[in-house]
Formats: sequence, structure tokens, C-alpha cells
Amino acid sequence: MVKKLTPITPGEILLEEFLKPLEISQIQLAKDLNVPPNRISQIINGKREITADTALRLGRYFNIEPEFWLNLQVRYNMKEIRNKVGLLIEKEVKVHIPQAHAEQPELSHL
Repeated sequence: MVKKLTPITPGEILLEEFLKPLEISQIQLAKDLNVPPNRISQIINGKREITADTALRLGRYFNIEPEFWLNLQVRYNMKEIRNKVGLLIEKEVKVHIPQAHAEQPELSHL
């Protein structure tokens, strides 16, 4: 049986790739972002997701695109759900194969 690796949380990346190398404490980051300290602690401990609001604040603070933080969160969420129910969904949901003459739905609203 193949053991699945636990995905790395966005909080781990925040801690290991940003806070530690830059010698920024969680308390200092919370103050600088103008958020409650428990928000940062919960994110780092994998108990809270990075929201759009937090992504905007982190993006501004570290001078990087806020989408970086949201993408980390989405990738983590997808890995988690795939590990939990990915095989079940593959069994339950069939792949839709469009007929050659059928029009494809327009996705311009996205």
C-alpha cells in the first residue's frame, strides 16, 4: 500500500519560507498586518485557511501578488480532498464525453 504524503499547509510555507528567514515573529506579523495574533497562529498551525483578506494583507506586506497566497491555499485544499475522496469520486462520477454535433457551452461569464 502506498502511503500518501501529507500536503504542506500554506501556514508552513509562511513560517518556513518567510517568517523564519526574515526573522519576523508571528506577533510582529499580526501587528504589521493589523490582524489578531490568533489569526496568524491558526494559519501557521493549519487550523485556519488563508482568506482573500489575509492574502491581500500578506501580498502587500511581502510585496508579492496576493494570488500567490490564495493559490497555496487552493492547492493545499485540492490535495487534501483528493487524498480523502479522490478515488471515490472517480468511481462515482463518470466523465462527460460531448457528442460531435453538440455545441459546447460558452464559458465567457467566468
